[in-house]
Amino acid sequence: MSRIGKLPVTIPAGVKVSMNGNEISVQGVKGSLKQLLHERVCVAVEADQVIVTRPSDSKTDSALHGLSRSLISNMVVGVSEGFTRVLEINGVGYRAEITGTKLTLSLGYSHPVVYEVPAGIEIEVEKQTKVIIRGIDKQLVGSAAAKIRSFRKPEPYKGKGVKYAEERILRKAGKTGK
Repeated sequence: MSRIGKLPVTIPAGVKVSMNGNEISVQGVKGSLKQLLHERVCVAVEADQVIVTRPSDSKTDSALHGLSRSLISNMVVGVSEGFTRVLEINGVGYRAEITGTKLTLSLGYSHPVVYEVPAGIEIEVEKQTKVIIRGIDKQLVGSAAAKIRSFRKPEPYKGKGVKYAEERILRKAGKTGK
């Protein structure tokens, strides 16, 4: 049995979960999310928890079991608390600024990099070197953070670039002269 899938998802106060066929919708104080689940997974919404079951112990059903439970759990956490990713910009002259729905990054290129903020995401720039990404959809927050990081990944010699706040960069020794 899937160790993740067998755990019930507890529904906090203020969150409403409803099923419509294979589609699950979760509504909370921060917003609402919908997800289409695989037809092989059975979802039961009880008073204060969601229970995910599977029809057999096949490898595919086991994988879908844990995946579906994680997706539902992320939706419940997203609409009640939200998700946050923090990016740090390191390097001389590297900075970020937000204007409207566009994030403009100066990352050492001959031109500024402009990133259009997707709907459902809120980006805040702190001190020109710290970018905070917030949203209720974990997948959208993570993909936005990964896209911004991909514009200039941190390099191992000086550590210049865009990195996650909790990321540790393995540094390399530079050239040694005689």
